[in-house]
Amino acid sequence: MTAPARDAVERFGDQLAKIALVRPRHPEALPIRINRKRIFILPTGFGLFLGVVIIAMLVGGLNYNNNPALLLVFLIFALAHNSFVHAHLILSGVRLKALHADAVHAGQAMRLKFRFDAEGARDRPGLELLCGDVQGLFSLPAGGETELALEVPVSKRGWFSAGRLRLSTQRPLGFARAWSWLLPDTRLLVYPRLDPDAPPLPESLGDGDSPRTRAHGEQPHHLRDYRTGDMPRQIAWKASARADKLLVREYESAVARDITLDWNQLAGQDHEGRISRLARWVVEAERSGSRYSLRLPMQFLPPGRGPEHRHACLRALALMPEADARHD
Repeated sequence: MTAPARDAVERFGDQLAKIALVRPRHPEALPIRINRKRIFILPTGFGLFLGVVIIAMLVGGLNYNNNPALLLVFLIFALAHNSFVHAHLILSGVRLKALHADAVHAGQAMRLKFRFDAEGARDRPGLELLCGDVQGLFSLPAGGETELALEVPVSKRGWFSAGRLRLSTQRPLGFARAWSWLLPDTRLLVYPRLDPDAPPLPESLGDGDSPRTRAHGEQPHHLRDYRTGDMPRQIAWKASARADKLLVREYESAVARDITLDWNQLAGQDHEGRISRLARWVVEAERSGSRYSLRLPMQFLPPGRGPEHRHACLRALALMPEADARHD
């Protein structure tokens, strides 16, 4: 009996959430504070069962003039009423302070990090956050803040929005569920899907010498001071002992030619296929340590390397127009 009643309450809550007066009509700028006007509460399946029991006991107590039974009815009713009030108070004053996530590629799970805090000097136990089909549980200490991480799958490149969030609780006794809807105005970037069958990087273009990695030796002008991150095998121990400080052998760096990743070189593929292929090449070029440039129909990113250059290239690919709006 409890399970069907609980399912009925959940379905009713979902239908109620579709009413325009219940959900936020527009995205809200962070931080979002939950006040009493945006909190809704309904009995759970267990609460409905308890209500039926209270009514049966009340009818029996009145019918048989059983004062102890009536006293028990009013005590249980007072307990249930207080649980409704406390469930409401747990949500009141909670605030969604921040929402952020690192960019991932389409087809992967994005780790959304929600930071909550609350007003007042009371604890907020048993909070539940529902984002799509993913749910997370957390508690807020009095006067503190908590970060909750949810892994949400993303399937499309470009800007991603967490959408409508439901923050709810069934504490303290599980007789009622109090909830509130949040619609944060936060956009997160999703990189393009990586082509699993991409061929090797295109040939390097431009002038340059062949790569070489030959050690210079231990001549004074071939040594430099130790820097954090240098490999222990690069330390010139004899020279360091003579100089009374750590010295590192200098190596000739590999001189590689710049790689040009050109949209027009992939004319035989469809629109999304080109984006996926170029995204894979950007990742591979960065992994190899080469300098690379990206040429798109309406944009050119000059040669470079490093995390910032990689992000700029993947961002440009992620925000390209859809196939029906392209201008190749």
